[in-house]
Amino acid sequence: MTSSPTPPSRITIATRESQLALWQAEHVQSLLIARGHQAGILGMTTRGDQILDRTLSKVGGKGLFVKELEVALQEGNADIAVHSLKDVPMELPAGFALACVMLREDPRDAFVSPHYARLQDLPQGAVVGTSSLRRQVLLQALRPDLKIEPLRGNVQTRLRKLDEGQYAAIVLAAAGLKRLGLHERIRSVFEPTEMLPAAGQGALGIEIRADRQDLIDTLAPLADERTWLTVTAERAVSRAMGGSCSMPLAAHGQWQDDTLALHAAWGDLEGGQPLVRAQGQAPVATLAQADALGLEVAARLQAGGARKA
Repeated sequence: MTSSPTPPSRITIATRESQLALWQAEHVQSLLIARGHQAGILGMTTRGDQILDRTLSKVGGKGLFVKELEVALQEGNADIAVHSLKDVPMELPAGFALACVMLREDPRDAFVSPHYARLQDLPQGAVVGTSSLRRQVLLQALRPDLKIEPLRGNVQTRLRKLDEGQYAAIVLAAAGLKRLGLHERIRSVFEPTEMLPAAGQGALGIEIRADRQDLIDTLAPLADERTWLTVTAERAVSRAMGGSCSMPLAAHGQWQDDTLALHAAWGDLEGGQPLVRAQGQAPVATLAQADALGLEVAARLQAGGARKA
């Protein structure tokens, strides 16, 4: 009989130092401590945090938020890294693994404005801030008259720019605002039928070195099976499309009993063709089945005219 690896005596959590990233790391830390583990936090500044004058799609993508954390794992300075899954590249580098996906927070996008309650209330030509290409094409599909301007920085920085009057409204992930206790800043939320969320939005993932079986066992109780299956299907769409933050792509799954319904959308930034939408559904009980559903929906997107990166 093979015994399980001995749990680590202390777990060091690598995280970005933004307020939201620290909340996420501290949330995982508290869950580990509640289960009897010792856990500490290693705060780090990533390239993605340092480059704020250009959109991510122009400076290397969302991997800029995780590279330094992976170096800390590789060099043994940290044991795990906590990420917002929508910031994690679809393909992890060799030697790394996603060990745990936790229960999802609200995956929807939030409309934030000091003067307007809904997107429909904005005057013609109003400036809306977002640096997400996905949000840009979906906003333009809903309100082609609006002016979409880039918006970078952490949540507090984005809210400050809004309050200074640089934008009439901004669009942020509802999950981040709720986790930071900023519920009151949400004027309304976009239902997925209006603005389809990004793959993995609202979910937290924990990355480890692939050879750390001791951590896989330790983190297993923190995982939420249905969230993991859902985001696996969503991320499979993005992976098949070559998706990154340089592609305006959305993928979102919802459960109907034991069947996962997966919706995806692709947009043309040049406005040369309308949004391409695709969907599929299947009974899903394993990660392989979730992955297969995602590949099927990605193939339907391409058949509808969506272009791979």
